[in-house]
Amino acid sequence: MGYNTGLSGLAAATNDLDVIGNNISNANTVGFKQSAAQFADVYANSIATSVNNQIGIGTQLAAVQQDFSQGTITTTGQALNVAINGTGFFQMNNNGTLTYSRNGVFQLDKNGNITNAEGLKLMGYTANSSGVINTASTVPLQVPTTNVAPTATSNITAQLNLDSQDTTPTVTPFSATNSQTYNYSTSIQTYDSLGGTNQVNMYFVNNGGGTWTVYGGKSSGTISALGTMTFNSSGTLTGTTATGAGVTSPATGEFTFTIPTTDGSTTPQSLTLNLTGTTMYGSADGVNNLAQDGFASGQLTNFSIGSNGTLTGNYSNGQTQALGQIVLANFNNPNGLTDLGGNEFAQTTASGVPQISAPGSTNHGTLTGGAIEASNVDLTTQLVDLITAQRNYQANAQTIKTQQTVDQTLINL
Repeated sequence: MGYNTGLSGLAAATNDLDVIGNNISNANTVGFKQSAAQFADVYANSIATSVNNQIGIGTQLAAVQQDFSQGTITTTGQALNVAINGTGFFQMNNNGTLTYSRNGVFQLDKNGNITNAEGLKLMGYTANSSGVINTASTVPLQVPTTNVAPTATSNITAQLNLDSQDTTPTVTPFSATNSQTYNYSTSIQTYDSLGGTNQVNMYFVNNGGGTWTVYGGKSSGTISALGTMTFNSSGTLTGTTATGAGVTSPATGEFTFTIPTTDGSTTPQSLTLNLTGTTMYGSADGVNNLAQDGFASGQLTNFSIGSNGTLTGNYSNGQTQALGQIVLANFNNPNGLTDLGGNEFAQTTASGVPQISAPGSTNHGTLTGGAIEASNVDLTTQLVDLITAQRNYQANAQTIKTQQTVDQTLINL
């Protein structure tokens, strides 16, 4: 039996060397998980043999167990490098077949699909044109190349201070082209439904007694009276009254009016000027806040990936919008997965079904954008294990050599 025992030991040591060598060779492979060879002893089957007299006949490879512990996360600054921090796998689409990977080095193909180096497509939840994510099912993620649609301005917010020491203009009537007919003016750029720009001008005239008249309109059109504002003795805005044709005051501090457009967009365009927070103090006229809620169409300039997997696009018009969301797959038994090579795994009955969810949800890790997860191979440990496996191989070879010497002695009798 010495030969068989020694040969089984040589085979086991060879398997161990193969596993260790594979670990060492993949020390720089992104997302690689090291393995360890597990062995079991072998005994001859004999019903009549006493338990106390059993002698083993060698060893055998029981399993190659993979270590799915966390690898070091390294920042790369590349938008489509993604590291998993915690449990889970990326779900990939290989021509309709789903595989799973920890390698987060991705790129865009010619159609805007997010793929890995082998061309497999990254799966996730899609987002509609408004950035709303649909979690009903996973689909290959694609970065859209179309412009984000414009949004027409509907609200203008202006918080001003109107100097209480301003005097009532002596030149009448009001004229937007004559600065002597008003005390203060400001303007803001607005957008129509096609993303076209229009400048809206606002003028303020002190009538005395804490009352001011507000004029407004498109800079290239007619400027007309919107209404009056009333301030109390503390300089606080207490009331607004609409006086212009077609102008309303839906709430204190607000005037709703329209401006014409000529570029084929929706016309007339309705605007609400909100002056809430405007004060009348004895200091210089000026703007404390001036904003509007519209924007032009924009082109995608770059994107980023959040810890929850949301892919956020940044557009040339200053807007951001969700483009989709990367998902993660968990398994009850990751060691039951079949290793396909290329950092890809396949589901088996031993692994259980994939549990798909957004990163950061229950039992699912989070993502780090602009980073990669390094291999979890510990080279120091592997080199020590390599020496141990080498010694095991030499020792088993010595078992065969010793058995050969014994046999030669018997032959020479």
